[in-house]
Amino acid sequence: MMADSTDVALAMITQPPVKEEQGGGEGGGGSERDAGGGLTDAQMEVLERCLHALRQAQNDSHILAALLLITRLCPASQLDKPTLRRIFEAVGLNLPARLLVTAVKGNDNSGLPPQELLSLGTALLAALSTDPEMACHPQLLTTIPLLLGILANGPVTRQKREAQEQSQDGEVGRGLDSEIQSQESTNTESDAANVAKAAEGQTSKQKADDSNEENGETTSQEPSPSTKLDEAVAADCYQVLTAVCALSRGPDQLLSRNAIPFLCQAVEQNQTFSRERGLTLLGLLLSGKTKDKVWSKNPAELLTLLVRLSKDFCQATGQKKLDMCTQLVQFLPPMGVSMESEELKGVLSRVWGALRPMMQAKLTPRQIGPILVLSACLLDLNGWELVGPPKFCCLLVNRACVEVRMGLEEPPGNDLSPELQHTLTGCYRIMEAAIEQACCLGVSQTTEPPQSSIPSISLQQSRQVLGVLEEAFSAVMYHLQQVDPSRYGDPFIFATFRSLCSWLAEETSCLKEEVTGLLPFLIGYSRSHLQGENPEQGLSDWMAEVSVREERGAWTGREALRYLLPALCHLSAEEGPRKVLLTLDTPALLVDFLSRCWTALKGKSGVASARDPSMETACSALLNFTVTEPERVRKDPCFRTLEALLSEALPVLVHKPHLLVLAANYCTLGLMIGRLKAAPSGSVEAGQKRLFSAALRFLRSALDSGSSPGPVKVSRGWDESWDEAAELWRLCLQALGGCVRAQPWIAALVREEGWLKHTLAMLGQCSALPDQHTQEALEEALCAMADQCPVCKREIGDVMRTDKGALIRMRKLKKSVGVK
Repeated sequence: MMADSTDVALAMITQPPVKEEQGGGEGGGGSERDAGGGLTDAQMEVLERCLHALRQAQNDSHILAALLLITRLCPASQLDKPTLRRIFEAVGLNLPARLLVTAVKGNDNSGLPPQELLSLGTALLAALSTDPEMACHPQLLTTIPLLLGILANGPVTRQKREAQEQSQDGEVGRGLDSEIQSQESTNTESDAANVAKAAEGQTSKQKADDSNEENGETTSQEPSPSTKLDEAVAADCYQVLTAVCALSRGPDQLLSRNAIPFLCQAVEQNQTFSRERGLTLLGLLLSGKTKDKVWSKNPAELLTLLVRLSKDFCQATGQKKLDMCTQLVQFLPPMGVSMESEELKGVLSRVWGALRPMMQAKLTPRQIGPILVLSACLLDLNGWELVGPPKFCCLLVNRACVEVRMGLEEPPGNDLSPELQHTLTGCYRIMEAAIEQACCLGVSQTTEPPQSSIPSISLQQSRQVLGVLEEAFSAVMYHLQQVDPSRYGDPFIFATFRSLCSWLAEETSCLKEEVTGLLPFLIGYSRSHLQGENPEQGLSDWMAEVSVREERGAWTGREALRYLLPALCHLSAEEGPRKVLLTLDTPALLVDFLSRCWTALKGKSGVASARDPSMETACSALLNFTVTEPERVRKDPCFRTLEALLSEALPVLVHKPHLLVLAANYCTLGLMIGRLKAAPSGSVEAGQKRLFSAALRFLRSALDSGSSPGPVKVSRGWDESWDEAAELWRLCLQALGGCVRAQPWIAALVREEGWLKHTLAMLGQCSALPDQHTQEALEEALCAMADQCPVCKREIGDVMRTDKGALIRMRKLKKSVGVK
């Protein structure tokens, strides 16, 4: 049948081409001739006849014959893109898809062996995929399951046999010259999925070939000639898949068609080009923003692959082992993956075992970079538990610090290469992982240091680590001092800034002068990102692609201030740095941050409105300014803005139990500011009254007034957060007393809101308060009310004269109300 069809096609080609309406004139012909690239006139004439035959073909045999002549007489290397597009448009995308389906499902009447059909179909698809517009065509995308099945399961003879066994009615496909010609693309995709599913059934049988794993032997075998995929076919399949992956939505197209299991299977079976091109493609799918999604959907396959790669890594030597460091980073699971898997722990333990001698060897900066990045990623996954003995842990930190010093202590103006930036980002993560451990031991003066994640690290070793960290962060500060505002959008500057902030959160006493001198940059950088309108997509993409991930999720430049907030809490409490912060208008920056966070929080509900520790930290820094700089609070307009925000937010937060600590911070700030204000000359502002009313309702909810006789208990709503909120609650009571003295009208509000009645009743029936500090705070607030409000004084005295409950312990209050 194929011979007869070819003769007809050849007869069509030997006839002069029919002049078409478009492109048929001399001008059109000349334009087409110009588009032929490096073809001779004779070749162009044959090409035109072949194109005519393709457009007039009555069946697939005619198309194949014309293509055969084109490939023999007009080599693809001599065809430019416009000419190739004309050929592709004449052939269409249905043909290669049908060739693959027929080859895999099998059809004895097709006229060509399955292997030739497969070779021709994949070659056509590979050529088509070189054009991005063709690569994203729906009909080409329908062939992805077939291509994946071919790569995972080898030659079509085996897939054909399996597909035949899976067929319910014994009908095995349709021939090239029959119904398949009218097949729609959706049917092609259905056939492709079915065939790929049938081929996937071979996985368990093929995996049985890799036995003897228990002895730690790598048993991946080279496929036999009967199961080995032809190199040209494998290369064409990977060309198509790689071209699709390069599209904007390409990774999603591949993932939705189960690319991960098939590619993992191809690597596991060591199929043709699977280690060269299959792993590369998997690495692309596992990088950046898709990593979490891929691991959540295919954990078993990816863990099996990781086990295989880790064993290969341990057995590799020389440059190959260094190259595999970079490769392994791509295949590690994302942070947050459960570490309960013994198999995964085994992988990490093996890799650390292989890294130790590498870390101890003499290496160039280019060689040690991938090792440090891989080490950083392993630390992110499982901390210091599996790293090794304390001596090696210290060596790891030391080498990271040395690389940072060497990389950053360059003269101003020297640009860091992308490779060096990547290495330094990994070093930052190692340094950050060491900071918490070293600091918690470095400040200890006991002979037995507290338990640390670094096994058995000594106090002396901890101090040595702190020393090298200090030197490295001195280099970091030196580098940041040179940064021009025009570089604030540079992702690497963001990584460097964030790393320094992690150190400043623990250590602000070291290098105090350098830190204070760097404050203009730190505040200016944070303000630029918070308030600027620069696009953040570039930064977000870079942070998503970088191997070392941020533990709290995706990196975003707008959140830069969050990393600086813990340091600002420390620095705002010290006079020297605080004065500098005030000159930089830092309180206004913090108020702006809180305002933006509150706006975002209002738009959420339920679980989405989760607790945000950064807002609480910002409140703590503002509280330091409020306590230490009263005149600034009275004059700075940002504190008026803050009061307006608190009066809006606190009445809402009172009814949000999961945000109780934030409410305590807001209440404390509002009352501490209120104590610095003079009494209003006229009527009280509505916002002020709303703020104080909400504060009183919040404060009365802390202790359980319904307790039976005995010590008063913390109310159920506060019990879980009492350790964090207790000190704020007591500070609120002290501030409330100050507010009553500064603004006597508040005493009347205290009675109206029922706070005084509620508190006196509770104190009258309980025998004691939770602690002495709580008693002192309540006593101070009650004394202020007694001093400023005769009615309050009388009501307090009436209760105290009954001589019962916890009130009898408040001697200062007795004196204020005149009770003996």
